[in-house]
Amino acid sequence: MHITLESDYAIRIILCLARRGRRTDAGTIAEITGVSLRFALKILRNLVGSGMVRSFKGIQGGYELNHDPADITLKDILEVVEGEYHLSRCLGGECCNRPDKDDAACKVQKVFGDISRTVQEKLDAVTIAQLL
Repeated sequence: MHITLESDYAIRIILCLARRGRRTDAGTIAEITGVSLRFALKILRNLVGSGMVRSFKGIQGGYELNHDPADITLKDILEVVEGEYHLSRCLGGECCNRPDKDDAACKVQKVFGDISRTVQEKLDAVTIAQLL
């Protein structure tokens, strides 16, 4: 199990903006992070839409963080790209489609829920500032 490439790239992009500490154009972000320009622009659109990043148009345009790096967590970034983390899809609001909805299935769901909360807490405890 691993995070998606898009999530990995989103973290790289946020780290790039935090390290630079100034407005940076998409081409430079793509070059520094090793993300293709097209994919970087897609991710940047999502990050701007979430309010995590600001975009500026024109000759002096580019992107910059909209929050202090100490206020951005790994969980925040991953949720922009992936949505809320759940170990099992049965925890993400999808109905259980098992024909044998017995106690054993519910016990597994409880364990998966506990693991999901632990992962969410760990991701929420790591800020971008800590990774700089």
